[in-house]
Amino acid sequence: MACFVPFNNRNLDISFLVFRPTVVFVDELVEALKTFSVCTQNLGCVQSSIFRSIHGNMIIWYGAWMKRCSENKEMLTSAVLPLLSNISGMAILLEHIFFEAYAGESREGICVAKFSTGDIVLMNVASPTAGDLNDLCYANLALFRDHFLKMEGAVSGVCLKCEIIPRVACFYVWKSMHFCYSWILNSDYRKTMLPYLDKFKLEIKYDIFRVVFVSSSYQNPIREEQEAMVD
Repeated sequence: MACFVPFNNRNLDISFLVFRPTVVFVDELVEALKTFSVCTQNLGCVQSSIFRSIHGNMIIWYGAWMKRCSENKEMLTSAVLPLLSNISGMAILLEHIFFEAYAGESREGICVAKFSTGDIVLMNVASPTAGDLNDLCYANLALFRDHFLKMEGAVSGVCLKCEIIPRVACFYVWKSMHFCYSWILNSDYRKTMLPYLDKFKLEIKYDIFRVVFVSSSYQNPIREEQEAMVD
């Protein structure tokens, strides 16, 4: 079974719930989030996944939902949060954010970033304290397209922008952890990124995650996303 992040926001809304575990045995939190994933299906969640930080103390729950308007997203948030009551003793919910996908690349010839249990993903998140968000989105896209061509071992990637707060992100799927670390260690951040982003005065964070769970009921996602790109 596989999940995916689309390259556009035409058919699905995507959200991330970021947790900091407060329990010693994080596997218990993962199991609780699996149950949470089942419960969200009744609210329109068609696929979900759990990412576990390789080095840090962070768990991310990813959910893709049937498309809805902003008001309905607020109602969805109100319905989702009570479902986390059983998790409150295991972790602190740091963020619940909806993102829009606005660009992507894949070496598999498909229009989604596809991943399965055991895969390695990298997330870069940038929050500006100055500058225009639209300009930052363009700069993020320019860097993404320039870097992706040079990122040996990167299978696919997606550019994301937050719907509520000024924030952009990139989501990458890798062939292996070795390829991911090689790119991080060999890339010259100061020369390749800072000249593009310096004017925005960014707070930049990134982390490497292992996919520990996927669940999807979305039928023919790749074909639908390809048709959306053609339209």
